[in-house]
Formats: sequence, structure tokens, C-alpha cells
Amino acid sequence: MVPPYVKQTWTVLGVLINMLGQGMLLSYSSSLIPALQAPDSDIPIDIHMSSWIASCIGIAGFPGFLVSSLLMDLKGRKMAHAIVMIPGTIGWLLIYFASDVRTIIIGRLLGGLTASATVCLGAVVIGEFSSPTNRGVFLNMKTVAVCLGNTIIHILGYFLHWRTIALLGVVPLAIALSIVMTWPESPAWLASKKRFEESEKSFLWLRGDSETSRREFDELIRAQKERMSEIPLNLTMKTRITGFFKKFTRRDFIKPLIIIIFSATLLETCGRHIFPAYALQIIAEVTGNKLNSFYYTLSIDIIITASAMLSSILVKLLKRRTLLFATAFPAIIVLFCACLYLFLAAQGVISTTRTWIPIMLFVMYFILANLGCTPIPLALLGEVFPLAHRGSGSLMSGFALSLLLMFALQVTPYLLVSVKVYGTFAFFGTLMGISLIVLHFILPETKDKTLQEIEDYFNNGKFKENLNDDEAGKKMLNNEKVYKV
Repeated sequence: MVPPYVKQTWTVLGVLINMLGQGMLLSYSSSLIPALQAPDSDIPIDIHMSSWIASCIGIAGFPGFLVSSLLMDLKGRKMAHAIVMIPGTIGWLLIYFASDVRTIIIGRLLGGLTASATVCLGAVVIGEFSSPTNRGVFLNMKTVAVCLGNTIIHILGYFLHWRTIALLGVVPLAIALSIVMTWPESPAWLASKKRFEESEKSFLWLRGDSETSRREFDELIRAQKERMSEIPLNLTMKTRITGFFKKFTRRDFIKPLIIIIFSATLLETCGRHIFPAYALQIIAEVTGNKLNSFYYTLSIDIIITASAMLSSILVKLLKRRTLLFATAFPAIIVLFCACLYLFLAAQGVISTTRTWIPIMLFVMYFILANLGCTPIPLALLGEVFPLAHRGSGSLMSGFALSLLLMFALQVTPYLLVSVKVYGTFAFFGTLMGISLIVLHFILPETKDKTLQEIEDYFNNGKFKENLNDDEAGKKMLNNEKVYKV
């Protein structure tokens, strides 16, 4: 008999391989743009067009998140995941056959649609398919997969033509799609559609038939039936639209959304996407040596990937809040030290020959940032929204992520030209600090909590105590609330 954690790992593997492909997409501009800007390029571009090629994947995020949020509610998590990977595959093929900039941008837009559609959907799948004890590690492994995709692109970009790389970008999507087709459907989605027998079968297949899993499933069904009892039987289109906008007045929708917005701001301003996209240009400016920038970039890629893997171990040992704030605030301090050094070197106050100093500072920064600033926001996407708001919450989160991603990728090339690397990272570092301060006050601890417990927290402002039946009975007899802060 196959153990539940093996089944969960196989299911999550489909998400992770897809995320590796999205890491390749995000970093592809670091190989594509220099090649197109080269004097012998058959498709020449300028700085304005290069910024659009890099940032257009953010624009595609709007339809991507809309499509995924609709599909995950209407067709289920499995079918939605399979459908939204098709545009990305077509996008890579368009780039491979492109003869002009317009075709490249269309290909990038299609790739961005798949990337945006699967970032929240993948987090929801991991959250619903995995047990609370495994969920944190699996969600963190999304970051590892993206980092590995970044590294692969930077290596391939050194040895292969940009068209060949685009063709290879199809491979992880094809593998991921074949795994997705073997999935069961999400137990939570089946329960939301009143398919309780199918939900139980899927849940026990994923989690095993233990007392703990039975208790978690019973709690899921109980909460879902209570929610259904509050919903009118015949919903008109007007009622559905009114219900959507009423979500913006509900505590269990607004607070998770605010957490996600500031988490997304932290994710984008920590350099998670701007560094892979402009890595060679950034390192070339810091070192003053374009010839060795590849080796510096590759070294940093390996370190970033290793730190993301370490984070997947630490998230099993430490609380989410502890891991985030214990690494993020030191990361900002190190980042500003690097910016100060580069500024003083640019002004001629200190020598410019010791390039190893800013490089080491950036290495320290990316290690710290990838321990908390990158994985924790991505993990929260699969945890904080209640089941009733998971589709619409993913939609609104997606819009926020798309705007922030487009903003970061669009302004970075202009910042690099006008205020150099030190000014660029000082600007983003300031926004990081603001986001962290806000999150310090509003972010709950979700480690080892079931999704139902997290949902109860946003409804009641408190977490349920983990009581056995005798303890719960005593509290009920004494008219005590079974909640704690």
C-alpha cells in the first residue's frame, strides 16, 4: 500500500515541475534581451522595448488570474491546472518561431498567462491536497523550483541560442501536464459542490484513513454544510454579483486580502523577479566586468537555490513569523550596506577595485531574503483564504501580484540607467521595510494549522484549541468558548 505522503508528493510534483517552468519564463529575459540588443541581432530592440519584453508577463497576469479563479471554482483544481498550462506551451513555441518583436511579446504574454494562472492555483492545490505537517515544506518547495528554473535558464543562456532555449521551455510544462492528469480532484472543491462521497474518497486517498485525517475531513464537511445552509437555493446572476461585492465587507475576505497585498509587495521588492530578469546586467555593473558576470550570476543562483532548500527545512522547524522576521530585517540591513558601498565607490570616496565586497553583501542578502521574504508570501497564497473565498481571493491576489510584478519589471531598467544598482535596490529595500512592518502587526501564525482552523481564525479572530473530545465536552458544559488567541 502506498503511504499518503508518497501520494501527496506525487501530486505536488506536478505543481513543482510547472513552477520550474515558470522560473525559466521569468529568467528568460536575462538571456533574450542581451541577445536581441546585440549588434548582429536579427530582431533589434532598444531599452524601451526591452522593458516591455521583460514586464509584459505582468500584464498577462490580469487575464491569467481571472481565468484560473473562474476555472478552479467551475471545473475543479485538476482540470483548471491542465487547461491553463496550454497557453504557456504555445507561447514558448511562438517565441521559437518568432521573426519580429510582436511575436515574441505575444509569446511572452501567453507564458505570463500560464505563470500567473498557476501561481495561486498551485498554492491552492498544495494547500488542499497536503496535510498540515507537510504543507509548509511543499509550499516552500515552490520557491526552490522557481529558483532552479532561474539557474537552468542562466546556464542554458551561456551555451545555447535563445530560440533553442525557448524550445526547451516546453519540456517542464509537458511533464507537469502528464502528472496533473493522474491527480484526484480536490476534496475541498468536491465538498463545495456537495459531492461528499467523492470528497471523502479523494481525501482519504491523499491523507490516509487515520483518526486525525477523519477528524479533519469531518470538520471540513461540517463547515461546508453550515456555509451551504446560509446560501439561498436559487441564486440569480444579480445575487451572485451582489454576493461577490459583499465579500469586500467581510472580515474573512478583507484581512487575508490585505495580508496577501503586503506579502506580494514584499515578494516583488525583495528582488525575487527583478534579479533573475536582469541578473547579468546587475552583476556586470557591480563587478565592472561583463566577461565574468556569468560566473558570478551562476554562483549567486546556486546559493539562492540552496538557501530556498534550507528554508524548506527551517519551515518545518520554525514558525512562519519567526522565520520571516528573523531573516527579513537582517536582509534589509545587509542590502542597504551593499547599496551604501556601491554609492561611495561611485562617488570616488572608496576604491572600486574590491568588487568582492558588494558581491559578498549581495550573496548574504539573497540568502537571507530567500529564507523568508520569498517562500513565506508564496506559502500564504495557499493558506489564508477560506474555501468560500478561495476563487475570488485568488483573483484579487492575482491582480495585486500582476500589478506589482509589472511595476517592478517595468521600472527596473530605467532605475538601473538613472540611479544605478545602488539606487534601484535602495528604492526596493525601502518598500520592503514598509511591507514588513505592516505584516508584523497583521500576519497570524499558520504553522501546522489546518485550513479549517485558519478559516476559523479569520472568522473569529482566534484559533481553535486542539482539544480532545473529553476536554471539549467539559468546556461546552461550562459554557466556555473553545477558542484562544
